[in-house]
Amino acid sequence: MRRFVGIAELEDAVGTHLGYSDWYDVTQERIDAFAAATGDDQWIHTDPARAASGPFGTTIAHGYLTLSLVPVMLDQVYAVDGISMEVNYGADLLRFPAVVPVGSRVRGGVQLVAVKPVALGHQVCVRVTIERDGGEKPVCVIDVLRVAAP
Repeated sequence: MRRFVGIAELEDAVGTHLGYSDWYDVTQERIDAFAAATGDDQWIHTDPARAASGPFGTTIAHGYLTLSLVPVMLDQVYAVDGISMEVNYGADLLRFPAVVPVGSRVRGGVQLVAVKPVALGHQVCVRVTIERDGGEKPVCVIDVLRVAAP
């Protein structure tokens, strides 16, 4: 984990790669739990028998399941001392360039894009690129906007 002593030190790191998260296993149990929590039980995610004859030959993770791993990945990659909280503000980019077949491992790489002052503190933009172990293309790319308050 990369730890920054205050926002000024974080600002100095704009444009740099901050590191990688741990690897996460994408199991059928995780996919099924996400489907149950969100109501998205499309067969491509939850029916291994039917998915075996589908376009990917197996079930695949929901794109939004992959996206839901972003907060824990960010917490593993960097922290800023001297702030009282961070809140999600939104996203400027979200793409799912490749699917995540069941049985895959994924991790997030984080690049610090921008830090700018806002009313509540500082808006931090980080680009998270989630890759699949052995995959040729990223499975998710998102520019996450968070507000860090003093």
